Amino acid sequence: MWLQQRLKGLPGLLSSSWARRLLIGLLLFLIFYWYLGAERRWSFFSGSAMPGGAAGQCLLAEIHRWKSLPGSAPVHQTEYSPRVNVHLEGNRAEVQATMLWFRKGAVLSVRCASPTESQSARDCVSIREEFIAHRSRPNVFLQRIHINNPSDRTVSLDVSSDNMPSGSKFSTSVEKLEDREIMLSSGRVPVENNRMVLVVVVTKKLSSRIQVPAKVEHTENILSVVWTSEPIETSKLEETFSALREGAKKELGELLRASLEELVADHQQAWMDLFISGVEMRKITDSHTPSSRTVNTTLYYILSSSPAPLLDRRLSGEERVRLESSLNYADHCFSGHATMHAENLWPERVSSAAQILQLVTLWTLTLQKRGCKVLVAAGAHGNMQAMALSFGGLQFTENHLQFQADPDVLHNSYALRGIHYNQDLISLAVLLDTEGKPFLHVSVKQQEQPVKLYACEAGCLNEPVELTSEVKGHTFPVMVTQPITPLLYISTDLRHLQDLRHTLHLKAILAHEEHMANRYPGLPFLFWFSVASLITLFHLFLFKLIYNEYCGPGAKPLFRSKQCGWGGGGVLSVVLMLRSDSSRWPTGLRKSALTPRVLFEVQSTVSKNAIYYTKSTDRLIKPFLTSLLVRGVSQEGLLMPCSEAQDPL
Repeated sequence: MWLQQRLKGLPGLLSSSWARRLLIGLLLFLIFYWYLGAERRWSFFSGSAMPGGAAGQCLLAEIHRWKSLPGSAPVHQTEYSPRVNVHLEGNRAEVQATMLWFRKGAVLSVRCASPTESQSARDCVSIREEFIAHRSRPNVFLQRIHINNPSDRTVSLDVSSDNMPSGSKFSTSVEKLEDREIMLSSGRVPVENNRMVLVVVVTKKLSSRIQVPAKVEHTENILSVVWTSEPIETSKLEETFSALREGAKKELGELLRASLEELVADHQQAWMDLFISGVEMRKITDSHTPSSRTVNTTLYYILSSSPAPLLDRRLSGEERVRLESSLNYADHCFSGHATMHAENLWPERVSSAAQILQLVTLWTLTLQKRGCKVLVAAGAHGNMQAMALSFGGLQFTENHLQFQADPDVLHNSYALRGIHYNQDLISLAVLLDTEGKPFLHVSVKQQEQPVKLYACEAGCLNEPVELTSEVKGHTFPVMVTQPITPLLYISTDLRHLQDLRHTLHLKAILAHEEHMANRYPGLPFLFWFSVASLITLFHLFLFKLIYNEYCGPGAKPLFRSKQCGWGGGGVLSVVLMLRSDSSRWPTGLRKSALTPRVLFEVQSTVSKNAIYYTKSTDRLIKPFLTSLLVRGVSQEGLLMPCSEAQDPL
């Protein structure tokens, strides 16, 4: 009943002018809100997805630590995992977050747990873990565990390793190493041709339980050394296993005697040296260009899956010189078009180890087929150089380094940093000025023995410019030649660049904006401005019509209210019903399109024998009603009160 009464009162409410204005305003708001797009709409209403409660507050504080930070061998799946699991005892509410730290080469994990009966973040126990596969020591895996107990009670944690399935080919035993106990795990991985790969893992032994007193922080560092063999015959299993066992134990002993902080610093420095080179996305204006996150993630996956022979302490001096020289001048790498828009090489999401290995294989094959075999053979450092060269379309030739990007895709702003050229590091950036026109910025970081470098833009019509180590760098305009040639040349030979202009045989050299205008002429600006103006004026005119219809003076109500009754005065709705006897209709109505059952409502004031109209009515209906009164037609004739008439509307 309540709902029915509210619905009956709705027509009277909407008949007022302020209600109509409010309704139109709400309608316009919904239209503009719809154009915001689905993504913004959901983000506007959804808010943060961070779990609540005391554990969630603790997790937010721990994640803030991360936000405050500065800045191709065959793979065989084994049944062993060196990771140690740490879990709090008892019933607790627990939340977790994980981060991949590119520049430090580590995976960070933080868990916050609070007792179910506690609602305070001060009672949360946080467990921070850091997982490191050492960059310069390929056999070393480190797991660092930091437990913080700010509560007023002692907490206990269970320590366990991942359970191996029944029938596993791995076995574990406890052995002595000097005055320590260690865990030695060994197993076999079958490969093709009935051969075996032996795996030996030695790690520090931990107790099965850790107790952390109240208001105390506890730290555990778990070192593991993993040694593997080449595919061998089954007849050599015992001999190979003995050698792997002794080698792994010896390396673990050296690590336990060394400083752990120096070991971690050595690993982090190796990763920072790798990321001296790379790709930096400044501004992205299209959807098929990879984001900074996608680029950095892909680079990290490729580098972490590649060996780094230049970081191996056992590498001979002669071999080191050969690998470093290949980095300083990579002959004919990278040939072909740039890989910037190759979506299969820069995937937005990689969700499994199998996809990472597939991505590594695809990149290795692409680089080798495009003239980068020497760089790929140099390991992680060479892969970083080759991927940076391929991203923007940089290519080494016999006498120079050329930038052969597609002029049509220079609306994106990005930088290629740390390109090795003759023992110098070159950084090349594609930037946009205030008018959106692209230009090239080149800077050089010279090494111990500076060598002169020269550069010239497309066509080399202007005299080559000497590149210096100035902080502001050097800028070059983007010129497009016909036929298309590289946009920039860099060389150590000035005479080579001066002679190059005579060998290109160009028909024309255009500025980038002229090239784009000729390639995509389109319609003039005045035409589009006129179309936009007409569309705007039309919508303004349409809005004015709607406003005058429902909100202006003399506007008709959206809903008509029927109040029946005769006599006594007052405002009521008079329902005029035309009977089927058309002989009694006025002449004007006979010519109209009204059917015999159409009715018409007018607001009128009834007083005695006269009807006074409060609003103008139809030019055909009003004379008809007047003629009825003049002729003295009774209300049982053509004019009936609404309580007796059936409303055909």
